[in-house]
Amino acid sequence: MKVDVEYLEFLWPLRTYLITCGDIASKANIIAVSFCMPAAGQPPQLVCAIGKPFYSHELIDRTGEFIVNVPPQSLKKEVYYCGSHSGRQVNKFAETGLTPLAAKRVKAPIIAECVAHMECIVVGKLDTKPYDGEDIRPNIANKTLFLGEVVEAYADEDYALGKDKDFLFLREGSFCNHYKLRQ
Repeated sequence: MKVDVEYLEFLWPLRTYLITCGDIASKANIIAVSFCMPAAGQPPQLVCAIGKPFYSHELIDRTGEFIVNVPPQSLKKEVYYCGSHSGRQVNKFAETGLTPLAAKRVKAPIIAECVAHMECIVVGKLDTKPYDGEDIRPNIANKTLFLGEVVEAYADEDYALGKDKDFLFLREGSFCNHYKLRQ
């Protein structure tokens, strides 16, 4: 017998990423994101879902670029901070102690403490269906899917060689704005 379930229930846990955007020379930002996935192999592309009211959405929309940084388990505290504070009010690099470094091809910085980095140029975007219900906050339910062409990808050697796989996976509700849609 089949029973109804929450649609995301069997997708957990999701890997969590730190997306950097903006400009290392002025104000860069970090957002924790779980909705990020490969979209194509040639050319390499990925998709990240970012809530429309978020500062990172504004920066990615304006600059047309972002970086997907892969944090190890040791950055769990910093990931939670970046996912629960707005870059409009705080400098997340200063508050977390994370180190911004110049990327190879885009203006946004990489995060030195992360183990892999995918620099992306936005080549498309799609807004999710507007949601105005009462059981979740529409200001975070409404997202844009940013399609990024990966123009550079690099990682710490141990991770690239498969010697270390200490990636950060978080459970339900972490940085993807998942709320129960059924009562």
